[in-house]
Amino acid sequence: MSISNPKFLSAQKALDYISDDLVIGLGTGSTAEIFIELLSEKIKSFNNITLTSTSNRTTEFAEKLGLKITKFQDLSRIDLTIDGADEVDKNLNGIKGGGGALLFEKIVAKNSLRNIWIVDSSKLVNSLGSFPLPIEIVPFACNHLLKKFEQMKLNPKLRLSNGKAFITDSNNFIIDCNIGKIENPLELELELKLITGVVEVGLFNNIADVVIVGYSDKVNILERK
Repeated sequence: MSISNPKFLSAQKALDYISDDLVIGLGTGSTAEIFIELLSEKIKSFNNITLTSTSNRTTEFAEKLGLKITKFQDLSRIDLTIDGADEVDKNLNGIKGGGGALLFEKIVAKNSLRNIWIVDSSKLVNSLGSFPLPIEIVPFACNHLLKKFEQMKLNPKLRLSNGKAFITDSNNFIIDCNIGKIENPLELELELKLITGVVEVGLFNNIADVVIVGYSDKVNILERK
């Protein structure tokens, strides 16, 4: 990959936050995989790095590169999680779940002392909502939730894979909602999570501590105030 690629530049910059004796959560998606590949080349220069994963996809990718993945449930702490995002607003809130791993990504993020997102500049938005909002749901409730979300004017669509419902790592379905501008992401997240049958929402509010933004020739560091 070209070193002028914005995703590469943001992933490369994230290596600056890695040091010995850290327990690191590895995110899911194309930008996270660039970081994982870079980390696999550099990890030998560290004495004691422990890695955990947010998805089966990430685990398989990392292990092919020779990295050892420790199960999340076997860890007592996570110092830092590095992940991508589908959208990031000016308050460093985001939409995640385009890769289908939002539940495990949020569990790992919420249990991390620090979270860094690596994105290219196209992911920066003034307001969230241009990217479809993923909502992970219990399959049993699928038809009822599709109707409920229609009534809420969320423009829902069941995510498919090869013509069948996409299945998450936790054996759930995902409904993608084309909402448009989200006026209050914190309020919407709470409202959706209170609906019976909803497992998790792809709104990641007040989670990212640092967002590394890659451009064609530079990176910018955004930090939560």
